[in-house]
Amino acid sequence: MFKKILIANRGEIAIRIIRACQELNIETVAIYSEADRNSLHVSLADEAYCIGPQVSSASYLNIPNIISAALISRAEAIHPGYGFLAENTRFAEICNQHNIHFIGPAPQVLRIMGDKAGAREFLKDKIPIVPGSNQLDSLEKALKIAGEIGYPVLLKAALGGGGKGMRIISTPAELESLWSIIKAEAKVSFGDGRVYLEKHISNPRHIEVQVLGDKSGKIIHLGERECSIQRRNQKLIEESPAPKLDKRIKEQIYSAALACAKAIGYTSAGTVEFLLNDKGNFYFIEMNTRVQVEHPVTELVTNIDIVKEQIKIAAGLPIDINQKDIVLKGHAIECRINAEDYTNNFTPVTGKIESIHLPGGPGIRVDTHLYPGLFVSPYYDSLLAKLIAWGRDREEARVRMLRALQEFSINGISTIIPFHIKALKSEIFKEGLLNTNFINNLL
Repeated sequence: MFKKILIANRGEIAIRIIRACQELNIETVAIYSEADRNSLHVSLADEAYCIGPQVSSASYLNIPNIISAALISRAEAIHPGYGFLAENTRFAEICNQHNIHFIGPAPQVLRIMGDKAGAREFLKDKIPIVPGSNQLDSLEKALKIAGEIGYPVLLKAALGGGGKGMRIISTPAELESLWSIIKAEAKVSFGDGRVYLEKHISNPRHIEVQVLGDKSGKIIHLGERECSIQRRNQKLIEESPAPKLDKRIKEQIYSAALACAKAIGYTSAGTVEFLLNDKGNFYFIEMNTRVQVEHPVTELVTNIDIVKEQIKIAAGLPIDINQKDIVLKGHAIECRINAEDYTNNFTPVTGKIESIHLPGGPGIRVDTHLYPGLFVSPYYDSLLAKLIAWGRDREEARVRMLRALQEFSINGISTIIPFHIKALKSEIFKEGLLNTNFINNLL
């Protein structure tokens, strides 16, 4: 097992990794930008190093400075968390070059699955794929394929992710007018202007499957998550298991997720994501080769610590859990508490946390880096906390979540807690009739 791990991230996920390391008796090294000098993860780690100014490009994305911190601290491994460098092939390769274990899959896996168009090509004969194209090299080819699969279509960045780098196209004229713009946006956002097309599936459900794979080739799944409640293609509420999901379809999705992970030789924790239409047809959209923001709902229904499993797998230990032993017990719901004004199209806000009261009681978990006096800056993601509720069934989890949301108090900055209360009280949510158009129907 590792003796010391550097955590190449910030906020609540950095704290989550520190806690897993403490339980495994592993020393931790935090990194921080100048804006995060007083952040909670800095004080909880055994060591901490400033790696640059507030902007991400000069700090949390600064590979030379992060590697230097790892070498100075003699960290044996780096855990990237999610976001920033978590799915960066070059970062994983550089870690390997410096004999530092990258806690995640091998660089070649990151390369294939990080290229969304490439992943489609790799998996096209193995699992159901959304109709579309591979990498497009011309507008003429894009127009031809769009005409064949039928509008509307999604024009997507090959290296996109996190809900970014995609646009719905409804007509050939719209594709012609936006082609150069979207390629330029992809180049600016992801450093790569390649794009591809997918058929736009109207109002699907977004279902994902958590998988674990070790270095001996053993791969298991930990059930599914419902992630259909989204804004700007980014998730706000997740739950496990998915409500009202036909058992036959569920088993088919599990099989497809395992086939995907086995085909790529996956090691570490990862998530295979699918869209499910109203006819019961499901399609692979991408694989996230990292821990997910919503991993706690799976932890609560399986009683498996996914972050600890990641670390053990990276250290070469086998998965000591068998598929037949995985049983989803009860129901868990997660609400992302963001610093946003939901009445103004979920616009991010900044400010100082004047006071905070965290909810508690049976079945409630809060993952957060907040404390009174913390300034929420504009430089990073708006996620302030993750509130997770577990119940013996979905209704008990829903009621507990409502209780916790109403108890959760953050003063000094706007959050989307009122949105979550409205969502969980809605008849659509109560009935479990979810799809990606939930927010438009609610608001």
